[in-house]
Formats: sequence, structure tokens, C-alpha cells
Amino acid sequence: MPPRNEPATRTCIVTRDALPVERLIRFVAAPDGAVVPDLRRKLPGRGVWVTADAEHVRTAERKRLFSRGLGEEVKVEPGLADRVAGLLREAALSALSLARKAGALVTGFAKVESALAEGGVAALIHAAEAGGDGVAKLEAAARRRFGVAAGDLPVIRIFEGGELDLAIGRTNVIHAALLAGPAGDNALSRVRALADYLGGDKGVGEARSFEDAAGSVSAGMQGNS
Repeated sequence: MPPRNEPATRTCIVTRDALPVERLIRFVAAPDGAVVPDLRRKLPGRGVWVTADAEHVRTAERKRLFSRGLGEEVKVEPGLADRVAGLLREAALSALSLARKAGALVTGFAKVESALAEGGVAALIHAAEAGGDGVAKLEAAARRRFGVAAGDLPVIRIFEGGELDLAIGRTNVIHAALLAGPAGDNALSRVRALADYLGGDKGVGEARSFEDAAGSVSAGMQGNS
């Protein structure tokens, strides 16, 4: 959340639209004059804001909007948009790691299937290389538990198995599930930020926002109880 003295909305230097700060990325000039992303919105100095997706960051770089917005000549090292993507990816994987430590993430086909049967799943996670058979079986398990609302359950397929192994501290992680609760919600928001930045729902299969999906799943649980 923005500090109390910071407006809830800021203006994107590319589109000139006023947006909530959660949908923007702040950039500042480092002491050496290089533009750096301020994902936590805490770095000192004057900042500029860009809509939080890679294409807008590339546009800001191409049109030299960072210098204009910051009121000084600044350096933009090539690959800024990719570096931001890397930072967002690290944040999402770190949040998954914290969720596992908090007991809000389970791994393995059998444990995920069991969690679905109990109804406490906030999102399914499949490694990008996961086979279709296992994915289909877990989708069927979700439909048995949630009914039609299972279509709104977020399905994350944005990470390779090796990335999940390192983040979760397990080997051969192919299927996992985030459980409802603060740690799971935080991980979902971090993954959502990464998916939005990369281009909408890339790697995150869901019909609507995480918040709407959670409401639909909750309603489906009550209807099937």
C-alpha cells in the first residue's frame, strides 16, 4: 500500500491515465543517473510511474519519457523491461516459498487432490511442462468439489518445474496448490502482478480476477456442501 502521504492514484507517463498505484510501476534515478524500478515504492527521490506491463515500459524507454518525466537526463540500460520481469518473477517465487513455509502450499498430485476434496484450495499450480493427463485429472477433481465454479479457480502455469523446485524446496514439483489464507493471497497477488506484466493472463489460466474467482469458488463450495 502507498504511504499515507502518497496519493492512491498516479499518472502513467506513457498513457497519461491516472491509475491506482497497484497497477503501476515506479521508477527513479539512481545516484549514477541510471533508471531503476522501485517495485516497493519506497526509494527516495522523484519518481515516475508506468503502467505495469512490459510493453508500456518499452514504450517509455523508446520515447525517452523517463528523462522527460524525471526532469533530468537519465540513462536507461538496454533490457529494462526484461529486468523488471525478472524482479517480478523473483518476487512471485519468493512469495510461493513463504506460502510453503506458512503451510499454505501443498505439493504432489495426491496431496493436491486431497486439498481439492477438502475445499480449501485458492489456486492450482502446474509446472509449465506438466503432462496433460495429470492436469486433466486435477481439473476433474476441482469440478467434483466446486461444480461450475471450478472454472473460476486460478490455474498457474507460468513457472518451469526447476523454478518451483528451488522456490518450494522440493524436487520434481509438477503439481501444487495454494491454500486460502493470507500467505496464499499474497502469493496469488505476486503471481498476478507477474502475469499482468508479461501480458494479461499469460501462464495464469483464469476467467476473472483472483478476487472474483475466490468469491465464485466460495459460493460453489456452499452450493455443494
